Amino acid sequence: MERFIEYIREAENELKTIDHIVYVTFPLIKDKNLLIKSLLGIKEAVVKCINSILQYEYICKRIELTEDPINNFGIFKEKCSKRYLIDEREVKIIENLFDLARSHRKSPMVFLKDGKVVILSDSMLKKTFTIEDVKKFLEVSKKVAGKTKWVLQRFSSN
Repeated sequence: MERFIEYIREAENELKTIDHIVYVTFPLIKDKNLLIKSLLGIKEAVVKCINSILQYEYICKRIELTEDPINNFGIFKEKCSKRYLIDEREVKIIENLFDLARSHRKSPMVFLKDGKVVILSDSMLKKTFTIEDVKKFLEVSKKVAGKTKWVLQRFSSN
């Protein structure tokens, strides 16, 4: 099976699990670790969607890929997102998601305060997100996965 199809299936499965965590488990338990796990899972699902798109576009010889994921994301933004009907607002939300995930990975301290997950950097700069932010990320990631699947199915059948 083509790798780009596997990526989209994995993303869809991940998003189903996260949807359950966000809408069923978190309201009962209210643990910051569930929010963080959800945020990171959504990020991984979006990465799989983007990888699926990039892989397909590379196979079709419409783009060249690099070893650098940041450059590849730039290629996705500039050359692929419009083709897959992913608008600028959705790209901005994806960039915000990636920024939060990167901040979490580099952060020495994460805690919950007033219903917000607070991520502190080494220089004590803080970034926060709430369950509502995670729901917004989840909604956008589901749209991106759906658009990716729809366009890939349409292109593959031609």
